[in-house]
This record gives sequence, C-alpha cells and structure tokens, in this order.
Amino acid sequence: MALELRQNLKLAQKLVMTPQLRQAIKLLQLGRLELTEALHAEIEQNPMLEEVSSVLEQPANPDALNGEENPYQAEAVFTDRVKGDDPATVAEINWNDYVNSFDTDLSFAQETPPADAPSQFDFISTTPDLTAYLQWQLTHLDLTEQDSDLTTFIVCNLNEHGFLEATIEEICAYGHCSAEEAEGAVRLVQSLDPAGVGARDIRESLLLQLDRLDYYDTLPYQIVDRYMPLLEAQNYAKLARETGTTQKKIIEAVAVIQKLTPYPGNEFSNKQINYVIPDVYVYKVDGEFVIQLNDEGLPQLQISDEYLKLLKQQNVLSAESKNYLRESKRNAEWFIKSIEQRQKTIYKVMESLLKFQRDFFESGPSAMKPLILRDVAEDIGMHESTISRVTTNKYVHCPQGIYELKYFFSTAVSTPDGDTVAAEAIKTRIRQLVSNENPAKPLSDSKISELLARENITVARRTVAKYRDQLKILPVKYRRQR
Repeated sequence: MALELRQNLKLAQKLVMTPQLRQAIKLLQLGRLELTEALHAEIEQNPMLEEVSSVLEQPANPDALNGEENPYQAEAVFTDRVKGDDPATVAEINWNDYVNSFDTDLSFAQETPPADAPSQFDFISTTPDLTAYLQWQLTHLDLTEQDSDLTTFIVCNLNEHGFLEATIEEICAYGHCSAEEAEGAVRLVQSLDPAGVGARDIRESLLLQLDRLDYYDTLPYQIVDRYMPLLEAQNYAKLARETGTTQKKIIEAVAVIQKLTPYPGNEFSNKQINYVIPDVYVYKVDGEFVIQLNDEGLPQLQISDEYLKLLKQQNVLSAESKNYLRESKRNAEWFIKSIEQRQKTIYKVMESLLKFQRDFFESGPSAMKPLILRDVAEDIGMHESTISRVTTNKYVHCPQGIYELKYFFSTAVSTPDGDTVAAEAIKTRIRQLVSNENPAKPLSDSKISELLARENITVARRTVAKYRDQLKILPVKYRRQR
C-alpha cells in the first residue's frame, strides 16, 4: 500500500483551555497565603497592575492643608523622646548601634545607646535549637580530641525529640573506636541538659530523668524499667501484684512518672506555628447569619493611570512598546476579573453551605447533616470540580470556631427509620460518650455501637473503631484506670 498525503475534514468536540482560563482555575484553588504571593508576583511582572494606595497614606488634596490642619503631616512629626506607650511615640532607632563592630578597641556602638533602646538580641530571627544548645555545653567540658569528635557525631544524630538514631556500631565505625568508648561518649551526652537527651527510646529517656531526680532503684524507676507495658495499659492492679506493693503506692509512683518529659528535645523545637487566617467570616446578627469575605491583607489592584495616559498619547511610544502595554492591559484586566470571580465563587459556596448546614451553625457539629459536592454544585449551578477547588485550603470563621470548608461535606449513614446521619455527627457523639465514660470502666467499641443503636444510629463495631482512630482516641485497654 503506497503512502500518500490527503486532506480530510473532521468535526470533533474538545476542551481547549486558554491561558486566561488556566490562570482563573489556578487562582481559584490557591490558599490565602499563596494568593497573596501570587498577587505580589503579578504586580511585579505586569507594569499595568498597581496596588491601590491607602486613603490614609495619600490625602485627596495635600497641598490645601498646612502643617497645622493636615493630620497626616502632624502625625509624621516625631520628637527625640516622647513619653507614652504608643508605638508611634518611641524614640527613633539609630541602626548604627546594631551594626557588629570587630574592632577590639571599640564597643558594638559608636555611642552608648539609650537605656530604653532595643537590644541587639531583639533582632535575632531564630532561637538556638537542641544541637546548638548541646554543643554549647560540650565546649565547656574538658574533652579529649576523640571524645569531642564522638560527642559531636552523637549530637548531630539526635532527632527532633532528642533521641539517638545512630547505633553503637555506627559510632564505632565513624570514630574508629571500641564499643566501650562509644558507650562512654553516649553516656557523656546523656549527662547533658535537658535530662533524658541521647536516649534510644521513651523508656530509656524516662529512666535517665528518674536517675537525675534521685529516683534510682525506687518504685517509679522499677515500674519504668521492668513493667513498661503494664504502665502503658494503666493496669495498676497487676502492677501492684507484680511489685508486691499496694495499688495506692502504684498510683503515687505513676504520678511521679507523669511529671516527666517523654520527649526532652521537643522544647527546643524551632518549628514555626502557622496560624490559620480565615477566608470568610460568618456572623450571627439579630438571629440571621451574615457572610463577610476577608480581604484584609490582600493588595487591592487597579490599572495604572500613568501607563493608560501613555497609551492615549500619540507619537510617544514605539509600536512595539504600545503592543506590549496593550497586552499587559488585557492580562491585568483578566487578572483582576479572575480575582473578583474567585471571591464571588467563595461567597456563593459559603452561602450554599450555610443553607445546607444551618443546624450546624446553630447547634454545633452534633447537628451536622450529610452533604456531598454534588449538592452544592447543583445548588449554585457550578461543576463539582469547581466546588472541590473552592473548598480546598479555604477556612471559615463562625460562632462554632474555625473550620475548613471541606469539613462541611460528610458522608451519610442510614438509620433504621430511613433517615440519614452525617458521619461527622456520629464522630462528635462518640467523642461525647468517651469523655463522659467511667475511667475505671471505659466504653469498648462494641458498647459504643450499642449505645448509638439505642439512639437509632446503626454503626458497626469496626466503623466505631475507625471513627475512634480518626478522633485519635486510644483503645479501651489504654483508657482504663484500674
């Protein structure tokens, strides 16, 4: 069969996503922090975009106001030293006072800073971590070159909890030393502060702390050393039989153990806590719920007037420059439109969630109703994928607290009378039952299933166990206090 070229007409339907549409979809699924970064990045790239100046920063007619009548100019005047707690009245900082000086004949400052001036250490961005703290302690010890090398290796192999992850064999292979010398270096690190650092597990960490508190060879030390599984199961009766003492003394010994720190390195963690900033607020005013979008911190965008004037002027810019500005203007208008569409979509979705889950906003999680993405999509006339993008990494602040929008979607569990109950409502009920149980006789998964059945909620024992794990509730044997 010979090869030949032909021209054929073919009719087909396919989805073509323009760059503007892809940009709108990307903006829709961004979280609040990511959106702020995207806005600033677009302002830097597109000359036609600029941030709207605040009214307080730029008065309408600054030339018509003199120094006495202009409040903005009056606030800009600072004296050398003003009394008061207002941050705006603090004396101006001389930044030369905070420049490191390596001249031994000079101090850190050219002149002595005022007594109330900030310290140099106020500008340190990070706090020392566990490794730096341990190395600082080691510098004050009179160590041999081998011990210094081994202890540094051990300190650098501690995890965030302060536990040693390297084995004795690995320490020996690194330092070309014997097992006794490696063990000695480990004990040297374990003698540092905080107590329990350098341990291999929680048991060894607790033993090191008890030894530091002079509890060696006492009942608390014996319980941790020999009967850790019984301690974890809170089987105090069997602990009393095994140790040959009374249950009262066991409880007193356990109280001593509970004051210890299982993970000694956690207090030196430098992990930053990222607080959730809600994208939308829901207030209850006069019995009605009001939705308000959170635009605080987001730059307000507008088209640059200066570049618009340049486009209107004749014989000022070259044809290439004009084409570039026109393209930038179209992109800027579409970007602003996409941001507005994003905010409107979030508002519509929140409005629909408020309609479906009104009982939740009135009474809390126990009143949660089953809801899926399709219900909201059909309610506001959008696709399910759009609802999924809108509700991802978006948070609402309501009278019940701060929740991710995904939280309001819950699967349905059928009841014997034909009704349905949201899985989240069942989880809330399980949490309530466990919090009100008798510590001496905690509720098993089967018992919780029976109690829910009395409330006309049929849930299997395995489902209860799954929900309990999701709620991070321990099994019954670990909740029992004997």
